[in-house]
Amino acid sequence: MLIHPKRRKKLLLILALLVGTGVIVGLVLYALSQNINLFFSPSDMAQGKAPAHQRIRAGGMVREGSLVRASDSLTVHFVITDFAEDVEVEYTGILPDLFREGQGIVAQGKLNDDGVFLADEVLAKHDEKYMPPEVTQALNDAQANSQPTATQAEQEASE
Repeated sequence: MLIHPKRRKKLLLILALLVGTGVIVGLVLYALSQNINLFFSPSDMAQGKAPAHQRIRAGGMVREGSLVRASDSLTVHFVITDFAEDVEVEYTGILPDLFREGQGIVAQGKLNDDGVFLADEVLAKHDEKYMPPEVTQALNDAQANSQPTATQAEQEASE
């Protein structure tokens, strides 16, 4: 069966467009998957839910009294908490002006094998009442998970 040359030309053009579109869609999806920064709370990181050596966002409250500045560099260590679990954070750079102990932050970076979050960017809330939505949700979830249910409290009391 022979195909007319004009039809063959149209068929090849359509096939080339489909292959080109497929390649473009594949490249876009690959690029997007590399740029996704998932949010993890200190409880998620402590439970091993956060991937190590992959760029993620972490957020919580800066634990009071946990900020330690290196005397010879811009490296700082502090602890973020969701009041259920704590995670140590190491950051080298200038902290935002609004960074304070006892306030919410979101940091971007990677979790190392020792469970220390190596931040390359720290974002502090911009006013007294604002709390990043992810941090608020993580704090509420941690608080709900850490409070024993009525049946658990009754079982512990009867023992």
